[in-house]
Formats: sequence, structure tokens, C-alpha cells
Amino acid sequence: MGITKYSERLRVPLWWWVAGLAIAILLAVEVNMGAPGLVSWLPYVVLIPIPAWGLLWLSRLQVEVVPGPGSGEGELRVGRAHLPVDAIARVAVVPGSAKSAALGRQLDPAAFVQNRTWIGPMLLIVLDDPEDPTPYWLVSTRHPRELAAALGWRTDAS
Repeated sequence: MGITKYSERLRVPLWWWVAGLAIAILLAVEVNMGAPGLVSWLPYVVLIPIPAWGLLWLSRLQVEVVPGPGSGEGELRVGRAHLPVDAIARVAVVPGSAKSAALGRQLDPAAFVQNRTWIGPMLLIVLDDPEDPTPYWLVSTRHPRELAAALGWRTDAS
């Protein structure tokens, strides 16, 4: 494969790690104090990996644009989903202030949505493929203008 034009992993915020691990440690201390007959390290070994696994699982989504062999070719990858760049009719930035409307009353039920609540902006990618029942993709991204540029679209600065 070629070199990626854009790549972003949608990780959870750092403070979620601090909070998750602090809660797990607090619970392990409580279990250790409530059951002194247990091996003292057992609650820590059992409870600390749970939030770590959960936060890693939440941080697994990768958004990337991979160029194709020719000009104008390429592919947008969001997790396991793939979209040829030439199937895109237009793109638009959805700011964090308009996110609830885009995901609520304005959302088409046939749309492909990859939302991460901890990321404010999204990119709306309207498709131009009459055989695809999906009208558009709505993807969370921290850098929607850079993603649009990697797809070959310019968005107006605001």
C-alpha cells in the first residue's frame, strides 16, 4: 500500500485514563480491606486491567486516507469501513455546536455514522453513488479541515 495522506486515531482523553485507573485502584483497595484473607495483590491484578481494556477498546477507531495508484484515486478508511474518494460528492465540517442536531433530528437513518462523544467536530461526507443506499458518512475527527483536504476538498475557514 501507499503512504497515508491522513491518519488519526480517535483516542479517549488522558483524564479518562486517570479517572478510570483511580476508580479501579480505589475499588481494589476496598476489596483488599474488606477481605484481608485474600492475597493482597489479587484485587489489583483483577480490577486494574478492566478499565485499561475498556479505554483501549474505545480508542481503537482509526480514520485515514490512503492514496491510490493513480491521481484522483484513493480510499477513506474509518475503522473497517472503506470509501473510494471518487464516490464523494462534497464534504462539510460539522462544528461541535451543531453536532447534536446532525446526530439528532437531521440524521438520515441510512447514514453511516462513526461518532465519538469526546470529540467535538465531525466531517459530513456526502456520497455520489446511485447504487449505494447510504446518503452520507458522518465521522468524528479532531481535524475536519485536514481530513477534507486529504480527501481533495477545500472547506471554508470559519
